[in-house]
Amino acid sequence: MVRWGLEHRKMTRIRSVGIDEVAWRKGHEYLTLVYQIDGQCQRLLWVGKDRSVKTLLRFFHAYGKARSARLRFIGSDLWKPYLKVIARKAAQALHVLDCFHVLQHMAKAVDEVRAQEARALKVQGREAVLTPTRWCLLKRPENLTKKQEVKLAELLRYNLQAVRTYLLKEDFQFFWDYRSPFWAGKFLDR
Repeated sequence: MVRWGLEHRKMTRIRSVGIDEVAWRKGHEYLTLVYQIDGQCQRLLWVGKDRSVKTLLRFFHAYGKARSARLRFIGSDLWKPYLKVIARKAAQALHVLDCFHVLQHMAKAVDEVRAQEARALKVQGREAVLTPTRWCLLKRPENLTKKQEVKLAELLRYNLQAVRTYLLKEDFQFFWDYRSPFWAGKFLDR
């Protein structure tokens, strides 16, 4: 059945694809998945073993240059091998990045600034105001416990890099509301 389905499937009019990985065995073994994500049709197009440059190149080779050139949108996370291949094989397509992974990188940056500044304050012999604040700065405000809300309100009174970084992260949430590329670009510039 699968062989018959693969031989008879139509691969025309595909304009949007999503690329992701899924863990399929313990020990960080992954499969690369490519989906059609057009409005009228969502379906799995291709599965490849591993999540490497070579793996995704195999998809584009099988898919063909002409069809790849007709892709208008590609969605993916920020996995560097995928980013490289997409830039090389479908540069004309608008590359839409998964917001979860963008926010994950922002949270990592906030935590790095917080940890660095906490160490600096300790070395300077200043009050350790950042030590118990990791989750206050990483969680969304609506997910904070009452105790964390109080701690965050207290922390926001300080002029610290970690506080400014947190405020930038929270301000960035407005980015997802933009529908106009022009105004989204203006927001990013600001």
